[in-house]
Amino acid sequence: MSTLGKITRRTFLVTSAAVAGGVVFGTYKYKQAVPNPLLNSDGSANPEFASLNPYIKIDQEGVTVITPRAEMGQGIQSTLAMLVAEELDLDWKRVKTEHGPASNSYYVGIMLEAMAGHMYDHSTKANIIRDLSHIPAKFLGLQITGGSMSTADAFVKMRSAGASARLALTLAAAQQWGVKATTLKTQDGHVINPASGEKLAYTALAAKAATIEAPAEPPLRDPSQWRYLGQSMPRLDIPAKVDGTAEFAIDVKQPDMLHATVKMSPRFGAGIKSSDTTKAETMKGVEKVITLDNHGFAVIADNTWRAFKAADAIDVEWGEVSYPQDTAGIFKIYEESFLAEPNGTYDEQGDVELVFADAGQNLVEAEYRVPYLAHSTMEPMTAVAQVKDGRVDIWTGSQAPTSLRDAIMAVDELTEDSVHIHTTLLGGGFGRRSETDFAVSAYKIAKQTNGKPVKVTWSREEDMQHDFYRPAAIARFKGVMGLKKPVALDVQIASPSIMLSMSKRSAFPALGPDALIAEGTAGQPDDIDNIRIRTYAPELDIPIGFWRSVGASYNGFVHESFMDELAVSQDLDPIAMRLEMFGDLAPTANKVVEKVAEMAGWTGRKTDKGGRGFAYTLSFGAHTAQIIDVSMTDRGISIDKVYCAIDVGTALDPRNIEAQVQSAIIYGLTSAMSGEITFENGEVVQSNYHDYPAMRMHQVPEIEVAVMENNPRITGVGEPGTPPSVPALANAIFAATGQRIRELPMNKSVDFV
Repeated sequence: MSTLGKITRRTFLVTSAAVAGGVVFGTYKYKQAVPNPLLNSDGSANPEFASLNPYIKIDQEGVTVITPRAEMGQGIQSTLAMLVAEELDLDWKRVKTEHGPASNSYYVGIMLEAMAGHMYDHSTKANIIRDLSHIPAKFLGLQITGGSMSTADAFVKMRSAGASARLALTLAAAQQWGVKATTLKTQDGHVINPASGEKLAYTALAAKAATIEAPAEPPLRDPSQWRYLGQSMPRLDIPAKVDGTAEFAIDVKQPDMLHATVKMSPRFGAGIKSSDTTKAETMKGVEKVITLDNHGFAVIADNTWRAFKAADAIDVEWGEVSYPQDTAGIFKIYEESFLAEPNGTYDEQGDVELVFADAGQNLVEAEYRVPYLAHSTMEPMTAVAQVKDGRVDIWTGSQAPTSLRDAIMAVDELTEDSVHIHTTLLGGGFGRRSETDFAVSAYKIAKQTNGKPVKVTWSREEDMQHDFYRPAAIARFKGVMGLKKPVALDVQIASPSIMLSMSKRSAFPALGPDALIAEGTAGQPDDIDNIRIRTYAPELDIPIGFWRSVGASYNGFVHESFMDELAVSQDLDPIAMRLEMFGDLAPTANKVVEKVAEMAGWTGRKTDKGGRGFAYTLSFGAHTAQIIDVSMTDRGISIDKVYCAIDVGTALDPRNIEAQVQSAIIYGLTSAMSGEITFENGEVVQSNYHDYPAMRMHQVPEIEVAVMENNPRITGVGEPGTPPSVPALANAIFAATGQRIRELPMNKSVDFV
């Protein structure tokens, strides 16, 4: 592709203006070190420990690495600790981690990099724009775990923190011994004087080192010197999760703690028409029933079960909704959106209409549909809140602690230093815990408890039926094949804008039309002479939000299914066609596709027992290719094996990367097989795992992962495994049965073991 496309150019201009503003008016501020949130509010040192920078604190017990990204099972806190430990020369067996406070100092610097152009473009110009995008990102100051950004964002930042601290500690030892710092070395948490054999522990040097201003960007070690990075290290969170001492929000206990739950309107945006809380208020253990902003109730009790039972006893009539009552009516709104002008056009070049006019029977057309999806985290939404003596404390698993802090501040115009967010481990996130609704409601409930802490736990039903869903989508494709690859491709995608929805309730910026609608279809390294991708954004009052791999979660399915349909139309091998399409655009993409074909011993779609499907998606900077084998049994389709090749640029912990890719594949296959949120009477139908099932252990295939390192930039791994899993399965089913599945979930069309 030779151009960025209309929307990309427009967004680029907006971003460029922000970048230019930073360069012209705020470069000096950008270059200033961020405030250290581990110090007291007046900048003085905390008497309990020494802090050399925002990522390191040292007390008599040793060194604690501050890992300001949420640990939700993906192992990120171990990976971030490795970055610091590598440069700081820590003993891995003694490394401790702690989630940092809610602070803009822990901003995600790379969050606007996608606006630099296509992710496969690693030209000098694109990389300069990516680097400049860090300026407005710093001023935006969002502390977020998501978008597979944590590792890539921290790769230099946290190594620099470790190296800077090591230099400060070395200088402190040199002063104490009266020698040159260059004569000293460090090892396993000590500074060593080789000449005398003396050594000083970091714990003994920390106070002096904290007064030394070391360079913020010191030289970093060459990968050939790495001791931890690139190795599969024992995860730091596993022992506590095994012995039961790990603390999730649902485990938090505070003295004199009350318990509560919520009963929210099942019709989004609809208020309370009438209600009777008398029965609930008189039930055993119930302290109070309160109304939450006319859209629901909270029951405060002496334990969670009694709160649940009392919430069920509330008699309420809810108002009407602004959106259609059922799923069919909702999809009608999607269909009608195609009649309006597109809100965005991407990757446009050539003239698709001219090619289509002469295509005749060679024109291939298909429409795909995907449903709304819930996040379905194992730990339901939970938060503990206390409001006492002008101070607000929130204990919860949050993917966006600064957004949560700001949302609570906005409720009552509180000051930043009065709101304290304590981020626990997360029992799953997938984007759901980047929302603030459940914790803000806990704050509102805590205001009614006279200073006592209250744990607010949502029932599974409330959680499932009051999510911020992955939006549904309809995609319409037209294409014409040449001898070896497509010569024309036209794509229309209708799906609500997540960014617009987020911008109405948080600090997330909505810069023009939402590129996420086309994510995973636009920006692929497909060298097609005539192409046009248009998006349409129907607006409905159904809450939507980030979901694992966001727009790529459905665009991977629609794009790669249609690529397979195009290949079939000319009896072409899909892998050979894809390699022809890449051309010289993305050498890394060629390598992952060739690798996965090698892993699977690819000879074609058919196997003795059934079929196999191929799919490739570039998402979150990671080139990912998968082949799935299925077989036909008398009990239904069996998913036998998944082969996956993923290129992450630099593999910091290969075993953990493999685990994350396996997790992403299972998450994708679950959604493909049975994931669906539907509506009746304006309400979500699904309520628990019996009607929103997860993939069972006996259904999970063998998964083989090859982790590659050809990408010029390091990428994250939490999400890229999901998008290609769905189309690879659909294409395998077609190869085995001849049935082309264009609507999810697939259990509407076929039976699975």
